[in-house]
Amino acid sequence: MGSLILCHDRHAAQPYEITRIHCRIFTIEELCYYLCNNLYLIDYTIMNEQLCSWIGEELGMEGLASDLRDVLRLRGSVEKFVLTILKTSKIYREPEMIRIQNVLEHLKNQKDIERQKFKGDNLLESGEVEEAIIVYQAILNEEKDETVDEKFYGRIYAGLGAAYGRLFLYQESARMYDRAYQICQDKTFIKPYLYASYKYMSLEEYHILITKQDEFMEVNAQMRHEIDEIRKHLPDETDPEYLEQWKRQHRRSHS
Repeated sequence: MGSLILCHDRHAAQPYEITRIHCRIFTIEELCYYLCNNLYLIDYTIMNEQLCSWIGEELGMEGLASDLRDVLRLRGSVEKFVLTILKTSKIYREPEMIRIQNVLEHLKNQKDIERQKFKGDNLLESGEVEEAIIVYQAILNEEKDETVDEKFYGRIYAGLGAAYGRLFLYQESARMYDRAYQICQDKTFIKPYLYASYKYMSLEEYHILITKQDEFMEVNAQMRHEIDEIRKHLPDETDPEYLEQWKRQHRRSHS
């Protein structure tokens, strides 16, 4: 049984407004929810005397307000400021706090655009594919950031390629991996590019594609070898013993 989390009962008469997104907050829970769902976008603008005063006066959490003012006075980091709020609220369990702390540590010295990519990568890794696509596309739709190199954008296209592939949108996936390879010249992108191409192309089209470059021929041969090795370890579906085992499993699953 999971442990209960006791919520704070104080509701602010005057809300605190997050000007960046025009969001009005009335409780410590809402503040923590905002912080945890915007870890990738948090910057120094959240760290101010106005928020300290609101926490102390409107929520009656003078101890927390004092601790936050100490962080400000000592010129502490944004990460420390945020973690002080989250730890004092006691809303999140230890495993979640460790995850949040790790994310903040990773983001500490990153640019805004790098934070956005990190968010997209994490969404993709956690299976939130559509949300990852939205983040990646938002980066590509913005004005180009000259503080990052061209290969950074190539990796964004690779992320989109992986996301579309998970949605079985193989043509879009291949197109993104092709763009990523053209920009980065990273041979690790060839394999997923050829796989996605194979899944939507005719055999004739695929054959024409792999003969365009020697690297494509090499990677295709490697993929065929890997498939052959996998097949060697698969059970023989015509084996009577395998069929009998499958029948027993099927009966158990429907009993």
